Amino acid sequence: MKQVRHSQFLIAAVIALASFASEAQAPVRVNGIIAASDGKTITVRDQGDKTVDILVGDKAEIVATQPMALGDIKPGDFLAVTSAKRADGTLTAFEVRRFPKPLNPGHRPFAGRDDQTMTNATVSATVQSTSGRELTLSYEGGSQKIVVPENAAVSALVAADRSQLVSGAKVNLTASPGGDGKLAAIRIQVTAPK
Repeated sequence: MKQVRHSQFLIAAVIALASFASEAQAPVRVNGIIAASDGKTITVRDQGDKTVDILVGDKAEIVATQPMALGDIKPGDFLAVTSAKRADGTLTAFEVRRFPKPLNPGHRPFAGRDDQTMTNATVSATVQSTSGRELTLSYEGGSQKIVVPENAAVSALVAADRSQLVSGAKVNLTASPGGDGKLAAIRIQVTAPK
């Protein structure tokens, strides 16, 4: 009986440790402006004026935003659209990015806010409306109609390198926490300073 309890305890402990390890290693999202860069590490200042150092290894994927015309978006393109949700439930885009390949499809709240959404999906239709171009974005399990006004930021993501990680550039990145408490970049999206 003691051996059975001991085995059950060991199994429970292993499961708990595995769960803790997976939670401890969950990727971290960092958004902000590069305050400093030395080629191997970038220091990012977030909206709360906090800074965090991110290691940029050889395996980090770096993409840059390149402005494009809304008219260049066509059915079949994969987009990430950040939208404001109006009181009547309609979505109005304030940022549209065309991805070279699908990434994390779906529709969800953006930055933990109820009034903003992120939709990563494939364009299934485009229609010109009085308030802008209306895009229908489809993903597994649903679709969203989003109006894109003339003042929305529209860009394509293109391959980039470390030379574009300069002070003043805006970054939206995913990093993995290391055992030493430092963050290592997995994927960096960079927008050149204005």
